[in-house]
Amino acid sequence: MATSGDFAALTVDGREIRISRPGKVFFPDVPVSKMQLVEYYISVGEGALRGVYRRPTVLKRFPDGINGEVFFQKRVPAARPDWLHTATVHFPSGRSAEELCPLDVAHIIWAVNLGCVDFNPWPVRDSDLDCSDELRVDLDPMPGVTFDDVRRVAGCVHDVLEELGIPGFPKTSGSRGIHINVAIEPRWGFTDVRQGALALAREVERRMPEIATSKWWKEERGTRVFIDYNQNARDHTVASAYSVRPVPNARVSAPFTWDELDAVDPNELTIFSVPARFAAIGDPAAGADGLACSLQPLLDLARRDSEERGLADAPWPPHFAKAPGEPTRARPSVRRSP
Repeated sequence: MATSGDFAALTVDGREIRISRPGKVFFPDVPVSKMQLVEYYISVGEGALRGVYRRPTVLKRFPDGINGEVFFQKRVPAARPDWLHTATVHFPSGRSAEELCPLDVAHIIWAVNLGCVDFNPWPVRDSDLDCSDELRVDLDPMPGVTFDDVRRVAGCVHDVLEELGIPGFPKTSGSRGIHINVAIEPRWGFTDVRQGALALAREVERRMPEIATSKWWKEERGTRVFIDYNQNARDHTVASAYSVRPVPNARVSAPFTWDELDAVDPNELTIFSVPARFAAIGDPAAGADGLACSLQPLLDLARRDSEERGLADAPWPPHFAKAPGEPTRARPSVRRSP
């Protein structure tokens, strides 16, 4: 590796990458420099690539570190290496964008040099950009909810999935929640996968209504864990496995096993500890490789919700067109009485 005060040149996957301002501090409280961030992603490269491989990935850039300005760049810059792989995705608005689509760790390091701290891929591969191959369960605790409650809800999600014969792979979100990824056959579009995720959320809510909710409106959630089914809508993304999150202590969205659920502590899974953990135990999410489950059990659950329980669709995100059967998008507190 060649270095000077203004750049470092290194070779990753046989590709030469120039890291500008390698000493730039990205996490002032810890502290962590851009070069340390690069070294982290190289150390967990196999796991980090597994989370974004051949997936369109938005560039979430922090050019001056996590305390500076952040912006989302959906279109890769025109000035880029000729080896950079991209994919063109289409948004609900009808617009499109050519996004980064990593093939190797070099793609990740190229993005880190632009100021990307974490990675936010679509749940599709470049072979079929309209059919998801991953259903994502995002457990988002409301203010006042403890991580113990998030664990309990995650355990219930695990129970439901197991009953349906569907394996799920958990990871910390790197913030306050837990993500559970489900590898599915790329046969269903975003609408169907979202419908399956909504059915799963409602089933968990039925089993533990005191701490779990599928309610879209914040004023209805209370002090509970929100199961965000809309993360499966088109153009919605979550941080990928091994992403370093832009929080002061540089926590990582780290995969773990179900046996670790009762003990996992997000504050202990940081840029400093995860490389040693990865070297010692490997990637707990590696078991998803080659798996492709049917979404049908969750779609059957959704059908029962509709036909036997009379449940309609739930609200979509605000930038989506009104969906058939979708309830009003007005918050309950501002709806007009009949």
